[in-house]
Amino acid sequence: MKVLVAGLGNMGLSHAMAHHRHPEAEIVGLVNRSEVDLPEALQAYPMHRDFHDALERTRPDLAVIATYTDSHADYAVAAMEAGAHVFVEKPLASSVADAQRVVDTARRLNRKLVVGYILRHHPSWQRLIAEARALGGPYVFRLNLNQQSDGATWETHKQLMQSTSPIVDCGVHYVDVMCQITDAAPVRVHGMGLRLSDEIPKDMYNYGQFQVVFADGSVGWYEAGWGPMMSETAFFVKDVVSPKGAVSILEGNTGASDDVDGHTKVGALLVHRRDGDRRIDLPDEPGHQDLCDAEQAHVIDAILGDADLDRHMTDAVQSLAICLAADRSIREGRVVPLGEAP
Repeated sequence: MKVLVAGLGNMGLSHAMAHHRHPEAEIVGLVNRSEVDLPEALQAYPMHRDFHDALERTRPDLAVIATYTDSHADYAVAAMEAGAHVFVEKPLASSVADAQRVVDTARRLNRKLVVGYILRHHPSWQRLIAEARALGGPYVFRLNLNQQSDGATWETHKQLMQSTSPIVDCGVHYVDVMCQITDAAPVRVHGMGLRLSDEIPKDMYNYGQFQVVFADGSVGWYEAGWGPMMSETAFFVKDVVSPKGAVSILEGNTGASDDVDGHTKVGALLVHRRDGDRRIDLPDEPGHQDLCDAEQAHVIDAILGDADLDRHMTDAVQSLAICLAADRSIREGRVVPLGEAP
């Protein structure tokens, strides 16, 4: 399977390494707009500066898109129209309309579209979701991921904030977890945020939080902040509460908040019921590269096995819609009903 990888930041390099190792994949090109230091394993592959030119030259079976969010939709549509299946990093697009345009294109052209919800491939997060669903709803979701970033990580975050806020970029992962647990439709969102740095665009905020209400009565809270000013106290909270008890991550990300492996690590779960607590230890969890390997293997399997990805695509649009409604709520200072036109 001929693979073109676009965007060679942290995630793009990891996806490229996954395809370098996969026996069914042949990397036919790498795309990055600027010079990038490649690991030795990737240095022999042809390098391109322009995505559309690379599509024309390489004619891939699969395009892996790990560029900045504002290019995702156009790149994904172009790749599918050129005959390729697509893996695109989260968020799927910068707007719900663009996300739906990508999904509609995949359905119209019968292309496989997978969005980079890496937690879906993590056995410990799969276990958390299963334990929460076993409790039954309605649920309270308490989730956050604050990152005390500085140096190169802060520079990356500032670049991301040229187009995407922290609650959208990171929030889609955790809203996707909420939606997998409750299955209920989101109803309304209320967000709050604050610009805590003069180093970011004036119309952007680097700290945000929101509350979402679901049709079954479930309520969710998510918080995300980036920057050297962020606290490392209670920066990693993952709780799901129901009338019958709670499921909590106990040991996730006990190291630095910009540790990429720590963002997915669970370590152990605590399942609390009124009749007692049960600890679930989860040793030997996959690391970041292991998860990227699993995610890209899933993409290849979905293509070769003609998997039905309709629910996956619908979920990707819904989780983005919730986070973008929260972003709109912050900017407009009001509660935003889901489904309201922008």
